[in-house]
Amino acid sequence: MRKPLRVLVPLAAALPLAFPAVANAQSGASTYQAMLNPLNHSTGSGRITVELHGDQATVTEHFSGLASTFMKKPYPHVQHIHINGNGKCPTTSADTNNDGVVNTAEGQPAYGPIGTSLTTTGDTSAKSGTALTRFPAGADGTYHRTFTLDSATMSSLTSGKGVVVVHGLDPTTLSKKAQGEKSELVPTLPLAATSPVLCGPLTAMPNSGASTGGGSTSGVQNLALFGLGGGLLAAAAGAVVVRRRAGSVG
Repeated sequence: MRKPLRVLVPLAAALPLAFPAVANAQSGASTYQAMLNPLNHSTGSGRITVELHGDQATVTEHFSGLASTFMKKPYPHVQHIHINGNGKCPTTSADTNNDGVVNTAEGQPAYGPIGTSLTTTGDTSAKSGTALTRFPAGADGTYHRTFTLDSATMSSLTSGKGVVVVHGLDPTTLSKKAQGEKSELVPTLPLAATSPVLCGPLTAMPNSGASTGGGSTSGVQNLALFGLGGGLLAAAAGAVVVRRRAGSVG
């Protein structure tokens, strides 16, 4: 009787299943997204994506339903990535003077100060926070720009404390008290001009390599191990089948 034939499948045969997942984990790119929800009686909405390659950020945003005109011109909606706060959007309880509006200063404990200004051209630092002519304008719009992101904003993103805030309310939706108030940021403007209208915390997307914890890369690593394990199981099954066939030849 012939001895059973034992077949060893090379380990390399199982590895290609694991390689693509490992490559994605090591690509160095990370992505953050936020749904922009309305504040202060707004009916607007939006969504924003921040894709990081090193210190280069590509920001893509879509918004709609905002105030359309201001002094007979397209309404400028200043917008920023706020940092070093609690990583949240404020609730109505933040309205400490009871005028029916959570202004920028009242909301700051929740989302923090400006880290990056999402301007359409030029400087993107906090210094451009109220540069009205360099921000998207109108009721609906799309923002797309690539620029160098400063280290403080990058740190807040990775720690889960980056929050996008869009400003510029329709003054007709405010209480009579609020309609008579001035902006605490730019006293020559009405309160509505700089008060928050949309807000959303930026969240790291899975498998983007954005954090050092178990959230973003562990899934990729598990997928790689799954692929490797599947290849080894297939190899073992093949060896058993060949062994049985060899044992039946006598």
